This record gives sequence, structure tokens and C-alpha cells, in this order.
Amino acid sequence: MWYGNAGYLVGMQFTATQIAQLLQGTVEGDANATVSKLSKIEEGGEGSLSFLANPAYAQYVYGTTASVVIIGQDFALTAPVKTTLVRVADAQGAFAKVLEMYNTIKLDKKGVSPQAVIASSATLGKNCYVGALAFIGENVKLGNNVKIYPQCYVGDNVTIAANTTLFAGVKIYSDCVIGARVIIHSGTVIGSDGFRFATGPDGGQKIPQIGNVVLEDDVEIGANCAIDRATLGSTILRKGVKFDNLIHIAHNVEVGENTYYAAGGVVAGSTKIGKNCMFSGQVGIVGHLKIADGTIIAAQSGISKNTKAGESYMGSPAWEAGKYRKNYIHFRNLEKIVERLEKLEKSGG
Repeated sequence: MWYGNAGYLVGMQFTATQIAQLLQGTVEGDANATVSKLSKIEEGGEGSLSFLANPAYAQYVYGTTASVVIIGQDFALTAPVKTTLVRVADAQGAFAKVLEMYNTIKLDKKGVSPQAVIASSATLGKNCYVGALAFIGENVKLGNNVKIYPQCYVGDNVTIAANTTLFAGVKIYSDCVIGARVIIHSGTVIGSDGFRFATGPDGGQKIPQIGNVVLEDDVEIGANCAIDRATLGSTILRKGVKFDNLIHIAHNVEVGENTYYAAGGVVAGSTKIGKNCMFSGQVGIVGHLKIADGTIIAAQSGISKNTKAGESYMGSPAWEAGKYRKNYIHFRNLEKIVERLEKLEKSGG
């Protein structure tokens, strides 16, 4: 079993043979070479396990002090190596498998802290973890293997399905629904009020937000995001949506399956985003739009109109990326173009 903290496989050692068996690879070198930690190939260190997948790092395999290096079957050595090699079909995929196993065990927490507060009407599935100073409200339902890290807040009537993790300091407001295998990182707030006010001569009157937020299965949300609850109905992130840090989703927005959104994005209220979209950092989208399936948006773009399926957009306000690039060339030459026009006008041409 892989286990550890800060890269160490705590209290355990594994031989090159055992690693090869796990990854369906073959050993070149000392089959009994042992490892007890993970490392980058350029850092290495005795007793560490590393990998080589990027050709740009190939030189490090000849001088690394790592005890075992996972390497592709097709990588041809041009000089002797000191380390023991485990050759596999896909070095990066194999090391990713090691990291996944390591991370799974590292985060495999169970039990309820005596410093947690859990309402008597709440129900917890098998093997749940609830950390110190976490709060679980009335009628909350947690599925099996749910992990609630310290200082989380889970409001009344929230449902969280199996194998979901809330890292430290996550806040889930009342009535929200969280699917299975969801990951929510620290500082994120799910279900805060949407930004709606009825303006008048006496100032803005707050419109109550009585809907909720629904996160479907396999969603991951980065740190310090805010997903607002709907005015009525639900704000929805469909299955497989992945958010980076610092993203704000306003009330009644719907984000389609397997859409990826990089850091710093904002989506205004009631916009519907299709599936398989990819948004780079700091993309802003105004309200009540329809973003078509497969839309790609470049960084720092501002979207103010509906998009077409499979199209790429950039700029603010954004337009089709190909047209933007062509016209930007002319924009860079605008001063010269103006000078030519002025000369033509003066010459009467």
C-alpha cells in the first residue's frame, strides 16, 4: 500500500520488482533497489522513485541519484545510467497512477472529530470523515466515504453523494445538492445569494434568493470560488465540469457537461453554457446568453453575445478568433495606414 506525506511513503519500502509488477513493466538494473519517497528526476535522492516522460529532461536520467526511475519502453539510452529503470508503455501515465494511489491513501481520512458539530437529524454514510470545527446542519445527508475537512460549514437540508471531498473552509449553504466524486477546494462558497436588487427611487430592494445550487457528479471546483444560488430553481454545474480558482458563477447559470474554466472567470446571471467548452483565464460572460457546445474562449475575453458551436473567440468585446487575429494585424499598423491616407488626401490622390 502506498502511503505518505510530503512525498514520503511513510514507514514502507518498495522494490523495483514490486513497482514493475504494479505498473506492468520490466526492470533494468537492480531488481531489489528500494524506494520510500517520490521525487522529480532532476532532484532525485537515494531511496526515491522518479519518472522520465518529457524529452527535455532526458539528460537528467544519466546523472540522477534517484534509486528507481520509471521510463518509457521506447526510450533509447545514449550512455550508462546509475539508477535502476522500470520500463513501461507510458511513463507519464504510470507515474500518474503512482501519484493517484499515493494521494488516495494520503487523503484517506475517516472518523468524526469530537470537535465537530453535527445536528441530530443529519445522517452520515459509511466511512465518512468530519474534521475539527466542521458544522453539519439539520437534515443533511452524507453518502458513503464523504470527507468534510476542518472548519467546513454544511447548511440545513444539504445532500452530498458518495466519495465527495470538501477541503478545509468550504461553505455549503442550505438546500444545495452535491453529487458523487465531487471535489471542492478550500475557501469556496456554494449557494451564496445571487446579486439581484429591484431598483427604485428609494434605492435597491433585495430580491430574496430561494433557489439552490446543484453540482452533478465528478465536478471539481478550485479554491476561493463562489457559486450563487438561483433566485428560483437551481444554478447547475453539469457532470464533469472543472473549475480553476477564483471563479464566480451568478444566479441561475447552467454550465454544461465537461466544460473547463481557468482562473478568474465570471459568468453573469441566467447564462446557459453548453458542454465541452474551454475558457481560458479571466474570461467574463454577460448575463442571459447562450454559449454553444464546444465554444473556446481566449484569455481576458469579454463575451457579450451568443456564440456558435465549436467556434473560438477572443478580445473584449469578443469576436471570432480568426477574424480577430487578422484584423489585429491591421490595428498594429493603424498609425502607418493613417499616415498614408493623409498623404493621399493632401496629394489629391
